[in-house]
Amino acid sequence: MSTVIISSTQDSASTNIKKALLMKSGWEEQGLFLNQTYYKNTSFSDIYMVTINDKTIIHEGIENQIQKYLRIRPTEAIFISRHRSKTGAPSLTTHPIGNFGPALFGGKNNTVSPPMPHHMTALLRLINDNAKKAGLYHKVCFEVTHHGPYMSIPTLFAEVGSNEEEWEKQKPADIIAQSLICLFESNTKIKESAKDIPVLIGIGGGHYAPRFTDVALGKNVAFAHMIPSYHINDNNINFELLKNVIETSSPIHGVYLHRKALKKSQQTQFKTWCKELEIPVVSSKYFTDVS
Repeated sequence: MSTVIISSTQDSASTNIKKALLMKSGWEEQGLFLNQTYYKNTSFSDIYMVTINDKTIIHEGIENQIQKYLRIRPTEAIFISRHRSKTGAPSLTTHPIGNFGPALFGGKNNTVSPPMPHHMTALLRLINDNAKKAGLYHKVCFEVTHHGPYMSIPTLFAEVGSNEEEWEKQKPADIIAQSLICLFESNTKIKESAKDIPVLIGIGGGHYAPRFTDVALGKNVAFAHMIPSYHINDNNINFELLKNVIETSSPIHGVYLHRKALKKSQQTQFKTWCKELEIPVVSSKYFTDVS
């Protein structure tokens, strides 16, 4: 069971997060991977950090490269990255990866990668707590599933957004790094409690998944893939794709519909599909509050 953290030399936010990780935890240089030094963590077992020289979202097959050249078989991947948006609003985000349509930014058409629901939801909460303690002004949220690369192993992205000014700052990168270290410290607890925490697919709403973020911060649930309204409105979601999303995220305990963001006809369609797939449509009132 090895976790690999992946950084990119083409990404200043990624570089700053990597720098913070190296400062905040113990690492040993192991040699070179793609002409960049790679590291093994000395504080936590089986955690490695590698660096690539191209964009993270288009670097396909890195898990296979790591296994081939480093003789390490990664079972989970965490990409540390920048986030770009038109508004440039400061943000700290985490999300699963995949495409609900054409693969315009890496990955495969109409294909999602296995998510890390329990770790991703725990990371969201840690980022939120650490950002508040540090007095950061950044919005902390999920993003819905989007972009590549396609990964055969459970994967998440942790990002600093959303413009060059924010990417160059060390403080937001420090928060992502500190939150990842806290995540590794909690790894055993997260895995032990996973059987008691229901995993949900989120459907509906905008790119920054406001409803799913609120539910994840307030309720004892974990989110896997999240499908935004814009893909539904563009008719990119069909029964087979939903089935694939659920199977890729297995085990799934329910589908959470952001009802206010969906038309009645869309709600009806998803309820019909979920019934056929024998997956319940759930409400947040079914779940206990985060203590």
